[in-house]
Amino acid sequence: MDSLITAAARALAAGDPLGALKRVALRDDAPALALRGIAMAQLGDLTRAKALLKRAARAFGAREALSRARCIVAEAEIALVSRDLRWPPNALRQARTTLEAHGDRVNAAYARCLEVRRLLLIGRLDEAEHEVSDLDSTLFPPALRTAHELVAAGIAIRRLQTKAARAALAQAERAARQAGIPALLAEVEAASLALKTPAARLIAHGSERLLVLEEVEALLASKAFVVDACRYAVRQGSTVVPLATRPVLFALARALGEAWPEDVPRDVLLARAFGARLVDESHRGRLRVEVGRLRRALRRIADITATRRGFALAPRAGHEVVVLARPVEDRHAAVLAFLADGESWSSSALALAMGTSQRSVQRALDSLAEAGKAQSFGHGRARRWMTPPVPGFTTTLLLPLPPPIE
Repeated sequence: MDSLITAAARALAAGDPLGALKRVALRDDAPALALRGIAMAQLGDLTRAKALLKRAARAFGAREALSRARCIVAEAEIALVSRDLRWPPNALRQARTTLEAHGDRVNAAYARCLEVRRLLLIGRLDEAEHEVSDLDSTLFPPALRTAHELVAAGIAIRRLQTKAARAALAQAERAARQAGIPALLAEVEAASLALKTPAARLIAHGSERLLVLEEVEALLASKAFVVDACRYAVRQGSTVVPLATRPVLFALARALGEAWPEDVPRDVLLARAFGARLVDESHRGRLRVEVGRLRRALRRIADITATRRGFALAPRAGHEVVVLARPVEDRHAAVLAFLADGESWSSSALALAMGTSQRSVQRALDSLAEAGKAQSFGHGRARRWMTPPVPGFTTTLLLPLPPPIE
């Protein structure tokens, strides 16, 4: 490797893409193409970066498997940043295997970090936690140690383990300062905001207030009877009754929880659960059936008693009833939550991350665009959607996880 390539690589490692380009901008050999691609990625021109890395991988050829694997890892990172979740994860896994076989442990570890970040993005926390547990960050250089700690913090945040998240973010900040790369420090600061901004609303006794993530963790660890409208479940202590697949029952539970300790009139329950405006005997019969189903679902932790006006919730342990709701509620709140990270998303990537159909996501995006809450650019498969982040809210943290892939 010649001196210009070495100097350009050192400049990239130090977070100086312009310095790297000055040395290799006019060269078209495979190492220069790879370094130019990484430099363009650091400067934000992801389309050009992807094209350069593809050219570099082809130029290296089959005999230079190690260099090709490094190009694939860089291309995978660009796909992740640009939210191209259709990019084949098997290619990254094979590149990691090649790097490990050739003794490049640092880049192999970085490839594993990218795999974990993708798993986090699509809500597969168990797999992400298993993958990251195999890495020993003490042997990593500062930049890679920062990436590892950010991944660990992301897992802890989504597990509602704020103490572990703060510790990981503190480690990430120390490693980023040691690396001396401003972009890494900015990434750590952005991740730290998740612990400082409202993640949910607490509704109780007719009033509401915003909660940060640490307060949400404390609430769920308390003895309170919680109707969780973030993950569509009813909780008390270690007992969790999931209702994500039973929207009518959850609507009834939320209405009863918001009114506690008072009862809820039957016509209000019918409107909340069924959207009924004109009530007849068939609606009342259906309400009795659904209340019976909810009573059976909650029988371990609460009872639902009939009153003269309607129904009331009565926790068996006698603890306070509260409702935990998202800070911003919208018909398409789940889509808005993912768009709120400020990145550009394709409809297929959103569908994969949310565990739903692409057509449902497209309908939601069209509705949001009509309301001025989302905007798109590009056409066809290159079309991307984005919206400015909602100021002050970490709306993605408490979304229900997509169902496991069989």
